[in-house]
Amino acid sequence: MTIIVHHLNNSRSQRILWLLEELGEPYDVRRYERDRKTMRAPAALRAVHPLGRSPVVEVDGHRLIETGAIMDYLVARAGNRFGPPADAQGAIRYRQFLHYAEGSMMPPLLALLVVGKLGLLGRPARPTVQRMLDDHLDWLETELASRPYFAGDAFTAADMMMSFPLEASRSRGGLDQSRPSLIRWLDEMHARPAYQAALAAGGPYAYA
Repeated sequence: MTIIVHHLNNSRSQRILWLLEELGEPYDVRRYERDRKTMRAPAALRAVHPLGRSPVVEVDGHRLIETGAIMDYLVARAGNRFGPPADAQGAIRYRQFLHYAEGSMMPPLLALLVVGKLGLLGRPARPTVQRMLDDHLDWLETELASRPYFAGDAFTAADMMMSFPLEASRSRGGLDQSRPSLIRWLDEMHARPAYQAALAAGGPYAYA
C-alpha cells in the first residue's frame, strides 16, 4: 500500500518527504496551502486529523501525526535504515537530537515568530528570546565542529529532524557564517539528491 503524506507548504512535513526519498519508498503527496494572510493551515486538514496540522501520514492502516514519531515508525519499518548508530554514544545522541529538534529548539523560534508579529509591542522581548536561541545555536556549533553529523560519523534521521529548526534559524533566527559548522552542515543537507527530490515532490519551500 502506498504511503500517503498530507503535506503543508513551508512546514515540518517536508522532512517526512525527505526521509521517504532517502528510503526509496513510494508515496503519494496530498498538498495543502497556508492562508496567505494568517499563514495557518486550511480547514481541509481538519478533515484528515482534528488538530488540522501537518504532517499526517497514512501508512499500514495507521494515521500518524507528530514528525518525530512518524520518523521513528518509518525508520523501524525500513529495518532501521538511517536509525541510531551501533555504538552506545551515537545511539544516545541520535535519540537526543531526534527529540531535541522539536522539544528544545523550536520553542524559541516560535517565540521569535510571535514577537515579530507583535511589531513594536514585541520589540522589548526580542533580545531575550534571541539570547535563548543563541544559546542553542552556540552549543550546536560546538557539536558539529567535532563530527560531521548530529549522531556521529553517519547521516541519520536525527539530521533530517534537525534540518527544520536550523533552516528556520537561518531564515529568521540569526544563523549565519559566524557559525560555520552549522552552515556547512545545512549546505551538505541541501545538496543531498533525496533532499532535492523531496523539494520537487513537496512544492515551494521557503527554507531551502
